[in-house]
Amino acid sequence: MKNFAIIGVGGYVAPRHLKAIKDTGNRLLSAYDRCDSVGILDSYFPDAAFFTEQELFDRHNSLLKGRGEALDFVSVCTPNYLHDAHTRYGLRLGADVICEKPVVLNPWNVDALERVEEETGHRAYTILQLRLHPSVLALREKVSREPQNRIFDIDLTYITSRGKWYYASWKGDDRKSGGVATNIGVHFYDMLVWIFGPITKSVVHVASHDRVAGYLELQRARVRYFLSINAEHLPAEEVRKGKRTFRAIYVDGEEFEFSNGFTELHTKSYEEIMAGRGFRISEARQCIQAVHDIRNAKPVGLVGDYHPLAREPLAMHPFFSNY
Repeated sequence: MKNFAIIGVGGYVAPRHLKAIKDTGNRLLSAYDRCDSVGILDSYFPDAAFFTEQELFDRHNSLLKGRGEALDFVSVCTPNYLHDAHTRYGLRLGADVICEKPVVLNPWNVDALERVEEETGHRAYTILQLRLHPSVLALREKVSREPQNRIFDIDLTYITSRGKWYYASWKGDDRKSGGVATNIGVHFYDMLVWIFGPITKSVVHVASHDRVAGYLELQRARVRYFLSINAEHLPAEEVRKGKRTFRAIYVDGEEFEFSNGFTELHTKSYEEIMAGRGFRISEARQCIQAVHDIRNAKPVGLVGDYHPLAREPLAMHPFFSNY
């Protein structure tokens, strides 16, 4: 049984981490969030100490050492721009760290965190849960069996609706979230790189506050992508079903089905970390580089090989006839 603390326990993704900590047979000793809407703790660890001030949280964690209850892990579930600082905090506290994606916003921050790992002798892990999805594992195995010179054509579409609150929160501030590509797409880029190899070319066709569309060339794939948080971009059929999220990946014109199997992936991630097989922060370097390059690219407009929804991302667009 390992001792955990969690930073950002009031956030959207925190319940997945709380469940993972409990399901892997560990215990949560302390939790911190600036917001006190953390009743979710009652469902998992009602006895965990909770703080709304970093200083008191830090003091409590330091005192735990003197009681023989030193923390083994700190889970970081805070806004993206704070991941770097809170991962450093956990490492320097003398614990290993499990950080939600994206582990950092810029590739050079990975280098800096690795130096802190060396200084402290502790490890930082990140959540790259799509690598553990059974369908993704099967696709990677299938691709590995193909001739190495075969190039695959990929269409990636991911639309996950967000309301007006999004733009008033840290997620709507590109300096804090990294923008749409980072906030909702970083795990997809990681998945693609993990399966098809490193990115050799990146072109952004369209980028705005609610969407990004572009083209990637990987070692073994050509990828057109469209990511959006605008509900108006959902296909009409999904709207009729009452759905607010749509994801689709086509590989050489064939649909890659991976809509199910997401619910337990954080627990699986924790199991892998506990077994010494977790994904280290260095493994996130390529997807962090990808979203950094997309965020800082100048959109070229509708030239070259662009995703069909980049032109007219509407629910009734003919592109959706493929689905």
